[in-house]
Amino acid sequence: MSVTFIDIEDENDVGQRIDNFLMRRLKGVPKQKIYSILRKGEVRVNSARVKQTYRLQHGDHVRIPPVTTRTDVPARLNEQTEAVLEASILFEDDDFIAINKPHGFAVHGGSSIASGVVELLRVMRAQPRIELAHRLDRDTSGCLLLCKKRGVLKEVQAAFRERRIKKKYTLIAAGLWPTKVRTVQHRLLRYVTDWGERRVRIDAAGQVARTDFQIQQQTQEATLLQATLHTGRTHQIRVHAQAQGHAILGDTKYGKQDIATDAQRLCLHASRLVVPLGSDRLDLSAPVEATMQQIWQQIQSRHEGAPTPVEPNL
Repeated sequence: MSVTFIDIEDENDVGQRIDNFLMRRLKGVPKQKIYSILRKGEVRVNSARVKQTYRLQHGDHVRIPPVTTRTDVPARLNEQTEAVLEASILFEDDDFIAINKPHGFAVHGGSSIASGVVELLRVMRAQPRIELAHRLDRDTSGCLLLCKKRGVLKEVQAAFRERRIKKKYTLIAAGLWPTKVRTVQHRLLRYVTDWGERRVRIDAAGQVARTDFQIQQQTQEATLLQATLHTGRTHQIRVHAQAQGHAILGDTKYGKQDIATDAQRLCLHASRLVVPLGSDRLDLSAPVEATMQQIWQQIQSRHEGAPTPVEPNL
């Protein structure tokens, strides 16, 4: 392997942060490694060291050191996986592709996952510039938006930063959710456990986070809820639900392990995503996955009488 030199001439690269540029170029390289070579000055722009926040300009000359990647092996895509992803597509045009992400699919590859949704869709569409507009946890299903063009991606990311995106989730929480608890506001702080796992806890030093909850159906055992995010913090809904003493069913990170449940998955689903686009908007809705529907039906069947539905205020 040898040093690589790249001249920034593609308009899709201009204005992009150097760390994001490297992540796209060096697929399969852990983020920690990318930030390490930036800190050590092994990456140079016009022969000078740059910070991770540096935004590329037209004509920049970028030096990339030799690093070990997994990109020599293309994303593995079998017929079954391709069929599942094709069936999950909610919307597609020249700018976007939106899917109802199945539970258990990572959105991108990592240290233990060779290929995620974004890598697989790049192969399926033969479009290497497809990028994630946002992220969902591997165990969360629902609306996932990807962009096919750099300019569109920047517009959508700006809307996320400015909190102009509307995000609604469907979840099943343990126990009888109190009707008076409609808004939960706790600051959230990210941290790493002793065994290296990323987690979030309520902490006064954390970032502001607000979640609105609305009851849809209830039994004594569990509650079907809709959650509206006003901020997009890591694991926000999961931690806010757990803080009320009603953890999401199937949540192995924040839930109580002694709760009897049919859940073989995290019962959290991104049901709606509304993205403003100039004078228009992209309004996506994803039906709740069959596995989560079955869990709720099994809970209902254990209780006499059908609970009265409450129409969500969309």
